[in-house]
Amino acid sequence: MTKSRFLTPSRRAFVAGSLATLSTPAIAQTSSVNSQSTTEVERDVTEVVRRNISSFRTLDWQPYFSSLKNGAVLVDIDSRAVHYWSEDEAIYKLYPSSVPVSEELTRRGRTKVIQKVEGPSWRPTPSMLKRNPEWPPYIGPGPDNPLGTHALYLSWTYYRIHGTHDTRKIGRRSSNGCIGLYNEHISELFGMAKVGTQVLLI
Repeated sequence: MTKSRFLTPSRRAFVAGSLATLSTPAIAQTSSVNSQSTTEVERDVTEVVRRNISSFRTLDWQPYFSSLKNGAVLVDIDSRAVHYWSEDEAIYKLYPSSVPVSEELTRRGRTKVIQKVEGPSWRPTPSMLKRNPEWPPYIGPGPDNPLGTHALYLSWTYYRIHGTHDTRKIGRRSSNGCIGLYNEHISELFGMAKVGTQVLLI
């Protein structure tokens, strides 16, 4: 017996809708990181989403950061890659990622990790519930959650680096602003990054 038999009708509709289309990773929305958070999840079925064909290469940190204090994360939107360097330079990681579907939804610049959440919950915004009344108002941690297993909240409101249970998203322009990683990769990055880790999106 699969888990889907135990889902409520609204949760079944949400999960079925998620699997039926190439849904986007979330733009996390929160008015305060300590309050109940919401997540903007949109789908654009008219958007042609293609696999990443950009170069996927290692980079040096020096052109992007003045130091590695607290470690550093570089998100390269064009190559759809996330780079991580530890403060002592002993660790360098390179991960494939999902990126925003359009330039309008893309934010670039310097930010930092302000909160780490293992097992993030998901709440659609009021506007999302208005457009999609069949969606549940809340999904807790687990395989149905659009944010995957871990999330790094950034200092920019609504932006996170998070996991995804839908592996089709990785390497694609498939999000509404957030950066998505495979769950095993966000778990690893989550363990290395800390509150205060500097983040640059280019």
